[in-house]
Amino acid sequence: MANAAVLVLNQNYQPLNVCNARRAFVLVDRGKAEVLEHGEGGIRTPSRVFHLPSVIRMVYLIRRPRPKMRLSRREVFQRDRFTCQYCGRQTRDLTLDHILPRHRGGGHDWENLTSACKTCNHRKAGRTPEEARMKLLQRPFAPKVNSYYVVYRHLNGQETWRKFLPGWEDPEGYYS
Repeated sequence: MANAAVLVLNQNYQPLNVCNARRAFVLVDRGKAEVLEHGEGGIRTPSRVFHLPSVIRMVYLIRRPRPKMRLSRREVFQRDRFTCQYCGRQTRDLTLDHILPRHRGGGHDWENLTSACKTCNHRKAGRTPEEARMKLLQRPFAPKVNSYYVVYRHLNGQETWRKFLPGWEDPEGYYS
């Protein structure tokens, strides 16, 4: 029960983080946060029963930098909508392609990675798209994310969070 997920909102009701119930109890007990919504169950002590919090709000405003999207295969494929960026074929069987190959100084970053089907990736090989006479459908970019990106992976089964996260039903909503 102490490991139940708790939504942490900033003073202005922007989602900050998801923590466990034990951490939420500490924040509330020290006066740093207030409980907005209780979850199911509780923690029993010899003299009291504490209801598990589901949503807490910080008492003071916490300034944080805008969250950045994690660079992973899945996120690159989602950015490119599971489409080969050379031939336009939509498939789940994609590979990552470095536009400027790594052995020629290309980095492993958002602007140098794109989705490619196996056929196009083999055809391009260790060359640049210009050398292979292939054209990209879309120039790769680092996706911008909104503040909901941090909590979207914790949303399954958290109905009490719905009123604090408008638009949470949209799985593509964390891309802005």
